[in-house]
Amino acid sequence: MQAVQRTAPAFVKANGLELCYDTFGDPTGPAMILIMGLATQMIAWDEEFCAILARHGFYVVRFDNRDIGLSTRLEQSGVPDVQAAFMAVMQGKPITAPYLLSDMADDVVGLMDALGIRAAHIVGASMGGAIAQTVTIDHPERVLSLTSIMSTSGAPGLPPPTPEALAMLFKPTPTDEAGYIASYAETYRVLRVGSFPLDEARDRSRATQNFSRGLNPPGVARQLVAVLASGSRKEALGAVRTPTLVIHGDVDPLVPLACGLDVAASVPGSELLVIEGMGHALPITMWPRIIEAIAHHAKESHVR
Repeated sequence: MQAVQRTAPAFVKANGLELCYDTFGDPTGPAMILIMGLATQMIAWDEEFCAILARHGFYVVRFDNRDIGLSTRLEQSGVPDVQAAFMAVMQGKPITAPYLLSDMADDVVGLMDALGIRAAHIVGASMGGAIAQTVTIDHPERVLSLTSIMSTSGAPGLPPPTPEALAMLFKPTPTDEAGYIASYAETYRVLRVGSFPLDEARDRSRATQNFSRGLNPPGVARQLVAVLASGSRKEALGAVRTPTLVIHGDVDPLVPLACGLDVAASVPGSELLVIEGMGHALPITMWPRIIEAIAHHAKESHVR
């Protein structure tokens, strides 16, 4: 198997923060920035997943969003009341947040600036998909193609998570390693929807890596309120002319399929890939189809 160039995790200053990142592949290739979701560190983009994308010829960059992993934690911003924010959304009231998804999108552009990347293929999952959409809306000249995975436009009236999936957002994060490992496995049992033995076998090691890099529950609360306070992107997505691919699972319990269909319907000329049996996760058995779709879409965008 072809060896892939790797860089060790490093830090850059971006948008007034320090972001932790690493890279896979030849830096002279077209850049592909991977943006992860709520409460999720960059290592959730599995090393093998990134290496396979790099073998398609891309210079793959993954990073910790603000307030997660090893990137800057905005502790001075305090801990928002997430339940109150949810209530405000349901009542159509405005929400005050320490920062918005547009700020997190500016982090991505700051990362690109720091790495000397003029434009990149932007790939985001869940909240990362919303950030990727926002980068595309706010900075279209920096985006070669957009891939939005298991995400939403944020439009009102879309189906909510299942009660079991919603409960995963509100359960307290254990502070001991054994408790966190058990909680991680339970969370992904709900989000994956079904049995995925290859992933279940890795749950302990993945959780251990997360724990060793450091958990940040207050930061997760700030990220979640950023999502809630940022509102709908539906109208803005209608003006997007960047080649766009939407990938969504048909059994997603956290961001139901209707949300992905809405993103695809909102962006003129977008492509849609619905993956049967996929919940709110990227199971190993589904990597070939997902990676091939991302790579093909990015390569096709160069010839449009």
